[in-house]
Amino acid sequence: MTSDRQQAAGRRTAVLRREAVLATVPVAVAALLGAAGPAAAGTNGSAGVGDPYYRLAGNGGYHVHHYGLTLRYDTTTRRLDGTAVLTARATQRLTRFDLDLKGLKVTRVTVDGAAAGVRRDGQELVVTPHRALHKGQDFRVRVAYHGTPKPVTDPDGSSDGWIPTDDGAFVAGEPQGAMSWFPANNHPKDKSSYDFTITVPKGRTAVANGVFMGQHTAHGQTTFRWQQTQPMAAYLATATVGKFKVEQYTTRDGIRVYNAVDPREASAAAPVLKKLPSVLEWESKLFGPYPFRAAGSIVDRAPDVGFALETQSRPLYDSAPDLATLVHENAHQWFGDSVSLTTWKDIWLNEGFATYAEWLYSEQHGGPSAQKTFDTLYARPAHDGLWAYPPGNPGNGANLFGTPVYARGAMTLHELRRAVGDQAFFRILRGWATAHRDDHGTTAQFVKLAERESGKDLDGLFRTWLYTSGKPNRV
Repeated sequence: MTSDRQQAAGRRTAVLRREAVLATVPVAVAALLGAAGPAAAGTNGSAGVGDPYYRLAGNGGYHVHHYGLTLRYDTTTRRLDGTAVLTARATQRLTRFDLDLKGLKVTRVTVDGAAAGVRRDGQELVVTPHRALHKGQDFRVRVAYHGTPKPVTDPDGSSDGWIPTDDGAFVAGEPQGAMSWFPANNHPKDKSSYDFTITVPKGRTAVANGVFMGQHTAHGQTTFRWQQTQPMAAYLATATVGKFKVEQYTTRDGIRVYNAVDPREASAAAPVLKKLPSVLEWESKLFGPYPFRAAGSIVDRAPDVGFALETQSRPLYDSAPDLATLVHENAHQWFGDSVSLTTWKDIWLNEGFATYAEWLYSEQHGGPSAQKTFDTLYARPAHDGLWAYPPGNPGNGANLFGTPVYARGAMTLHELRRAVGDQAFFRILRGWATAHRDDHGTTAQFVKLAERESGKDLDGLFRTWLYTSGKPNRV
């Protein structure tokens, strides 16, 4: 994520952020709450996965393999009609489980085709299947819903999720916003494949993740289909809608690129977007093969948003990005998207890495060296906001996207580079992206990898730069 609300290294770099019928038929409250008979006694899935910063994020007791999302959005009334089909596996015996969904009206829920009991508890949609689910059992949840989606307000005061624009919606879910537009197991620990079928008024374009599978227009409506086959955290999903100029091509590495640009941003965005293939090629040389089948950009005009987001396979920008922002968001395709967080506390593994990618790109393309960027930052006085809290332990959700996570996180990597030398350092970066591809990682795992690859004891370095309060002393 990148934003204009924080400053790092003298430029903007911080806060970011198929089945189904579209018609929904209201059901009686009695059907929602009581039609499904009581399940046998057993274990309830937890209302969260235990993340220290977002207590209710995600849900326990099951893993979602796949989401099939069928959406219809009216850009005039701002009404969203949706059907979500989740294919999941129980990781324990379940008589009840939760989904994360905020603010939309649910009209019907079924589990394996049978009506399920359902009630709302804040952001939790509590589902009681007709029969208990056994540990290891695959099951299918179908949720029909509608309403006017509203953004989620995060602890730092910013908004994410389904954010209305003058011609559609800017849909960016980090860290909580996925629940504003579809029912989900909404934590990075749970990654899934996705299919999107999105219908919007003719003249609008709906852009989601992965490979573009086609579109068709009938009766004044255009339906767009997208497919993301590789695992994706819910916060990285998008269904952005607007009036866009579309460009499609395939890179020489076989990556299918789809760029959607608001015409009002087209002239400013064009010179930067032309560099996308070369940026991806450069990052692939450093970090390993590009992790997805598709790439691209969504450049919207969303002046009230204030951030860009690394939506998987196709970063989302609130306006025409500069080159550093393009480098940053696409570096996230390795660090944050392919290799995902296990807990939000480790956010520096996303943002510190993407910020350091900016420094490396500058260093290798005629700009200031990473050392010079480091020195400029380190010269800031001890009372500067850069040293407000340690990046390895931001303390709470309000600090996740602050300058220390981005800039001091990148400084940590530079100190690692100085300590182990370039050869070992770049081996560590590539090894991290390779070993945890399509999976998750923790800071402890990264430290272990760095020590193994370098043959050095790095505990003091990481303790100083990631976990020590105040301005660190250089070794």
